[in-house]
Amino acid sequence: MAFAISHISVDCIDAFALSEWWKQQLGYEDAPGDPNEPGHEECWIQSPETGHAIFFLEVPEHKAIKNRLHFDVRPTDRERDAEVTRLLGAGASLLDDRRNADGTGWAVLQDPEGNEFCVLRSQAELERATAT
Repeated sequence: MAFAISHISVDCIDAFALSEWWKQQLGYEDAPGDPNEPGHEECWIQSPETGHAIFFLEVPEHKAIKNRLHFDVRPTDRERDAEVTRLLGAGASLLDDRRNADGTGWAVLQDPEGNEFCVLRSQAELERATAT
C-alpha cells in the first residue's frame, strides 16, 4: 500500500454549524481535548468506534455545482425510508428520490449547506432482500 486516507475534508461556509449537524447525524464526536466551538474556521469530528474523521474547513465561496465526491450512508438502527424521514426532519433536503417500489435504490439528499449525500438501504434490508 502506498498510502492511507487520513480523513475526509469538507469545504463549507460555517465549519462549526456544519460539523455539529453531521456530528448529530453520524453519532460522531469532537476530537478528545479539542472541542469545536462557534467561530472556529476548522472543525474536526470523528467516530468514537472507528476513529474515522471528517474535517470541516471554512472557505469564502458557496457550493456552486454538484459534488464530485459525496458520502453514501447506510442506516444502522432503522430502515432507509425511516432514516430519510429523520434526516429531512433534521434539516436535510431531498434532491433526487431514486427509491424503487421493490425496495431497491437510494435517496439523494443535501445537508444544510447543499452538499449531496445518498441514503442507502440498511444492512438488515439488504440481508432480507438476498434471503428471498
